[in-house]
Amino acid sequence: MNVTLIGGMRVRLFRVARVRETKGSSLLDDECIHGLEGQLCALCYPKVVTEPLTPVKKTRAPKLSSLRDPLPTASMPAARAARPVRVAGAPRPVRAEKVSTDNVDEQRVYHLTHISNLAAILKDGRLLANAALTTRPVVDISAPATRELRRSALVAGDGRSVAEYVPFFLSPNATVWESVRAETADPLLALDAHGSEAFDFVMLVSTVKKINDGLAAVTGTATDADATDEPAPLVPSVVAVTNGDAAGALTRFGATPATAERMLQTLRAEADGAMILEAELLVPDAVPMELITLIGVCNDNVRETVRGILKASAFKPKVAVYPPWFHSSADAQ
Repeated sequence: MNVTLIGGMRVRLFRVARVRETKGSSLLDDECIHGLEGQLCALCYPKVVTEPLTPVKKTRAPKLSSLRDPLPTASMPAARAARPVRVAGAPRPVRAEKVSTDNVDEQRVYHLTHISNLAAILKDGRLLANAALTTRPVVDISAPATRELRRSALVAGDGRSVAEYVPFFLSPNATVWESVRAETADPLLALDAHGSEAFDFVMLVSTVKKINDGLAAVTGTATDADATDEPAPLVPSVVAVTNGDAAGALTRFGATPATAERMLQTLRAEADGAMILEAELLVPDAVPMELITLIGVCNDNVRETVRGILKASAFKPKVAVYPPWFHSSADAQ
């Protein structure tokens, strides 16, 4: 850019930038036609206009109602981090109880009896509690002191005698039964020379669900009888579950639907499984033979004998040979 005097006036002359073009490129002098150096001229070198990004709407995080509220995280937005404000006098929310995944209804239960007693049981059509028996079994392995102790012991929460319940084991390897199988001395038992061999016994098997459903049906029948003014006996609607010998001084009972279920869950969840070998399931008054789904026996000969006894009966449970139930745990299999 040159300045000269023309007629006494300063005239600014602009030098046009010379362009030397080459193939595929162009080289510019230091100044543009507007007198600006380099690429400072916005007219000669307009800036590239880019499309702005879509603006993201910002959300305001709610104020935390308490310093104990958790801070927002990626998995828990701020809108959910703040706890709702509780209005004074409003009822407290009820927390849902944890639901157990253990299905105790499928727990098998086992009633032990001598094969000589089976015909009388089938004729009567039910297993009777000891207190309801009018005649003693042909073979009774319980010691007299045991019977007396169970008559005096009461079911906690019920007030009825333990002898008014039909007892079931919760394991085919129950401690009392193991004493019979191993032929060891047990103060609860009165084993004699006849009828004390393990293969002379049979296992009457059912499930917790089967028995509970049967009790519910009997209770419904009693309610219908009340509606027609006919006398009906008191029929408790639930079983009781113990964590040991039902006549034991330290034994705990579950005698309501909730406590019985929790007791079963506790017994089944025990790590070493020792307590379930002592436990009992007690059914009030009687157990109809319709609720017995399986009769377990020691060998084929006993199975044929049991099938012969069943021929004279209306009840046809499955008869299965399962030797492990009838051998001592100390025996080599």
